[in-house]
Formats: sequence, C-alpha cells, structure tokens
Amino acid sequence: MKTRNIFSIPLAIAVLITAVGCASTTTKEGTGEYVDDSVITTKVIAAIFNDPNLKSTEINVETFKGVVQLSGFVKDSANINKAVVAAKGVNGVTSVKNDLRLK
Repeated sequence: MKTRNIFSIPLAIAVLITAVGCASTTTKEGTGEYVDDSVITTKVIAAIFNDPNLKSTEINVETFKGVVQLSGFVKDSANINKAVVAAKGVNGVTSVKNDLRLK
C-alpha cells in the first residue's frame, strides 16, 4: 500500500504541472486560444482581401485572445475605416487596435 502512495503522489504532481503548462496566462495563449486566434486572423485577412479598395499586402493582422491589431499603410483615412469595419465584422473579434498609417 505504501508503494502505491509513493508512486501516485509524483504522478499526480506531474499531471497537474502538465495541465498548468498548457493553460493560458495574461501574456501567453493556451493551445486552443492560439488556434482560435489563427482562424480569426485568417478571416480578417480574407475580409480585407475581399474589399477591392484595400491592399491586403500592405496591412498586417495579428490576433491575441480575440483582440485584432491592424498595422501597415493605406492610401487614405477611408481605407483605415474600411479595414477596421471589416475586422470588427469577423466572428470572434472582441476588439480592434488600429495602428494603420497613411502613406
């Protein structure tokens, strides 16, 4: 019986450490969140690409925990607004940080 307890305690500790290692923190995403953010990023890029006035190659999109950050250069302020609206229209986006600049 003692032998079983000696092995079960380290096993339980190892399981807890593994579970905590995969969890998210305020500065690091968990595995599931990373996949979700990758999907959101792809959908935002597609939404920007579908607007003929926006050059998607000049707009960078990054997502962290549902918050989308847009950066890069556009030709006028109307295109900044279009990119923000396109990003906000994607399911799963909680907010948009606009770092777009005019050329």
